[in-house]
Amino acid sequence: MRRLFALLLTLMMALPALAIDRPFPANILRGKFTPGYFPDITLDGKPRQLSPSARIFNQDNRIEMPAAVRGADLVVNYTVDGMGYVDRIWILTADEAAQPVPAAK
Repeated sequence: MRRLFALLLTLMMALPALAIDRPFPANILRGKFTPGYFPDITLDGKPRQLSPSARIFNQDNRIEMPAAVRGADLVVNYTVDGMGYVDRIWILTADEAAQPVPAAK
């Protein structure tokens, strides 16, 4: 029984090391995001709008509803659609924010 417990404990401690990096598209941009009343947001201090089909992903890569996002100047990666609206936002962890933005190809 103790061996089983020790094995489970070891596996649980190793789980964070098995975390998979989030795949971001090649056309990603980085900025500081402050939510507002949908569809209005602020990116890098400038007013912007979310597209009607916008998706916001939290640090766990789960979708957040725009009204549920709290905070100011959150470091994010984002993409813009053909009309100029922000269509996807990823709220970054501290480790992700420390990495440089991949160069567009």
